[in-house]
Amino acid sequence: MREKLRRWMQGRYGMDEFGNFLVWTTLVLMIVNLFAGVWVIYWIAIALLFFSYSRVLSRNYARCSAQNRWYLNRTRKIRELFSKASSRRMMRRQYHIYTCKQCRQKIRIPKGKGKIIVTCPKCKHEFVKKS
Repeated sequence: MREKLRRWMQGRYGMDEFGNFLVWTTLVLMIVNLFAGVWVIYWIAIALLFFSYSRVLSRNYARCSAQNRWYLNRTRKIRELFSKASSRRMMRRQYHIYTCKQCRQKIRIPKGKGKIIVTCPKCKHEFVKKS
């Protein structure tokens, strides 16, 4: 059965970032509709679901790829913001980040080194901090 499904899906576009966005938006609209009970929200969610699955099953690679590129270009700044926040959160596990009092330069110091003298790479100002 799995092999039949694999053969049937061969040549189809499949799921991408825009398709994931459409499915999650559909799910959110369905949940909102449970509480609001507005039939317009329900039909918008059904239309989005139909559109997302028609993209998944489509054989028109060029059209679906263009739609995905359009979506990625429109959401680039938001995705970069979240990735920067995620990398900062991961960095704070291993490093302390201090600000030089003279030039406001941010300085990254590894944790667990005790009391150290930090020299600003920009203005060469020295100060003592605990890492």
